[in-house]
Amino acid sequence: MPPDADTQTPITREGGPQAKLRTGVDVRRAARRGFLRGTTAGLASGYIQGNLAILPERDADDFHRFCALNPKPCPVIGVGARGAPTVPALGADLDLRTDLPGYRVWRDGELVDEPDDVRRWWRDDLVAFVIGCSFSFEEALLAAGIPLRHIALGCNVAMYRTNIACVPAGRFAGPMVVSMRPMRPDDAARAIEITGQVPGAHGAPVHIGAPEAIGISELAKPDYGDAIEPGPGEVPVFWACGVTPQVAIGAARPDLAITHAPGKMLVTDLVRDPLASTRIATQRVGSANRVLAVEPPPREAEQSLRHEDHHGDKNDP
Repeated sequence: MPPDADTQTPITREGGPQAKLRTGVDVRRAARRGFLRGTTAGLASGYIQGNLAILPERDADDFHRFCALNPKPCPVIGVGARGAPTVPALGADLDLRTDLPGYRVWRDGELVDEPDDVRRWWRDDLVAFVIGCSFSFEEALLAAGIPLRHIALGCNVAMYRTNIACVPAGRFAGPMVVSMRPMRPDDAARAIEITGQVPGAHGAPVHIGAPEAIGISELAKPDYGDAIEPGPGEVPVFWACGVTPQVAIGAARPDLAITHAPGKMLVTDLVRDPLASTRIATQRVGSANRVLAVEPPPREAEQSLRHEDHHGDKNDP
């Protein structure tokens, strides 16, 4: 039973029930039963979170190649079998149609729906891709004493389209989307070191300072998420973002695509450390790869981002 299921109380940050969402399955069940509709930033500390992109099988190969050519914004951590709304290697009791707080549905490259679940849109020819998310490294930043204002405020991170072109693959093309976190310069330097060790969560920042240099004209007006501007003595730090595939979907115009709503992620059963050196064992199924296992990283990579007493019995962000 998810948190607050007995009282039928929606999970909100103001009331604090989100503190009960300590594991990936807690978050998924809360979303599935309608108790969680906000951002997953800061939830289930220690568990890997993922962006979602679901496409028809005929478009899956080109999209997979787009991800391979653009590993900073699109680090694939799981691929489902044709028609399957699950990726078993990422979690038990997982249904991609219901277990995120919010979705986007695209027809011919146009956004047509933003539902709470996508069961009515599901088809037997769909292939799901789960892409690493920067929310997964935020616990490590917090543990290192680096403040994250969007978590302190209980809101979404700010995201922007840039002028950084992705490498095209078939019809999939477009600019990179970035997420921004304001930091003091010394914290930004430490954040580079910490996040550079987790390529499965977008790795190190792609840009620091001067937003106009990457085509962002106004930090106060993000394309996605909530505006959080740098304060005195802070600089904007930009990471590649898993919303990038949504821009590419707009260019490719598949007849149907399903994605997460920005900031509303799939929270998996994986713990954070495997992202330090993720190796995914797959099996070919039709034109897509089914994930069989996510192997743990070398011991030294595990230790580089391990923070004692911050995992509890969790899986990963």
